[in-house]
Amino acid sequence: MNDRNAELIKTFYGAFARRDADEMERCYHPDVTFGDPVFQDLEGRDRVMGMWRMLLGRSADLGVKVRDIAVRRHEGTAHWTASYTFGKTGRRVVNEIDALFRFEDGLIVRHHDDFDLRRWSKMAMGMPTGIILGWTPMLRAKIRNTAMQSLQEFMTTR
Repeated sequence: MNDRNAELIKTFYGAFARRDADEMERCYHPDVTFGDPVFQDLEGRDRVMGMWRMLLGRSADLGVKVRDIAVRRHEGTAHWTASYTFGKTGRRVVNEIDALFRFEDGLIVRHHDDFDLRRWSKMAMGMPTGIILGWTPMLRAKIRNTAMQSLQEFMTTR
């Protein structure tokens, strides 16, 4: 079981690195939930994959590297790095992310990513917005609201 779950994580990130959203989707349980500092709580494979498809479509130079995969019977962790150009500012972002997984029926049923939103905002937005305001609740709320609105628009137009 542990080897299979480790392979599932490798398959997911390998597909992500190749920009193969269909293979990524096959790694997820139909009832998957996803959360991170921006997309705090997405439910269902369609919505979670909508987020990944939107992000893949926006980043022509996305690089994904995974390491430190560790699994137990029903849980797993990994560390991954996303590097890309943030479209709104043209600034380079290298985001270090810790992922937690829960497995059910041989698939990922819970995926939670954690990263430093303040650090991300500094890279993505630069001075002064990201550095001065990157830690404020107001900017965090704006980032989250903008992301969720973009996802809604993406989901209705595809």
